[in-house]
Amino acid sequence: MRILVTNDDGIQAHGIKTLEHIARTLSDDVWVVAPETNQSGAGHSLTLRRPLRWRKLSERHIAVDGTPTDAVLLALQKLIPPPRPRLVLSGVNHGANLAEDVTYSGTIAAAMEAVLLGVPAIALSQVARDRHKIKWATTERHAGDLLRRLAAETWPEDTLINVNFPDVPAHKVKGVKITRQGKKKLGDQLVERVDPRGEPYVWIGLLKETRPPEPGTDLAAVADGWVSVTPIHLDMTHRAIFRQLANALGLAEPVHPS
Repeated sequence: MRILVTNDDGIQAHGIKTLEHIARTLSDDVWVVAPETNQSGAGHSLTLRRPLRWRKLSERHIAVDGTPTDAVLLALQKLIPPPRPRLVLSGVNHGANLAEDVTYSGTIAAAMEAVLLGVPAIALSQVARDRHKIKWATTERHAGDLLRRLAAETWPEDTLINVNFPDVPAHKVKGVKITRQGKKKLGDQLVERVDPRGEPYVWIGLLKETRPPEPGTDLAAVADGWVSVTPIHLDMTHRAIFRQLANALGLAEPVHPS
């Protein structure tokens, strides 16, 4: 099984090296194609207004001067020769990708792009309250078996798997939970300063969390020491309000897509 490993923290990040090592326990055919530099928070952005370039670090390690989406698109459409990878692994992210993080995360976006191009994908993140003391050993111990089990399954073509490892030592992980996406965005921490020329600026900081997570969510699972596994559906249609919208627009029968 050919595997593509990518990320949003950059090709030299510790997390992607950890993930490559784990991927090699699953397959001896592993390619690494990732952004040249850190692209955290890039979301599912695509570079359209300038050319993209890439740099070969070795035969199977390629740095792309673009976003995580760019890296996956180029990897699957151009940079990796046939056969096409059968699995894309994105991460391991330096920090959580929980709740609304999935809408901003380049780690998730890389997996999303793979799914849109027809390749199953799993995003992996190591939760860390202190980004300078990330418990990589937790991911290293638990990711391999989890990925083997997930890779053996077949899930819907428009779905990616989001995995978050808790911020606890490896031996204190309680197990794995299937979770739903939580909700935590109550407002950003804005750092306001004045530059040397006297002009004000704002730096977006961490998200404020002022309420406990709801049971069954990714937030609750990792807070309690569990590995969170969340299936993310790319079809964001809210079917439950079809009839309400049809009534509001004076339509006799709402359309019910399959």
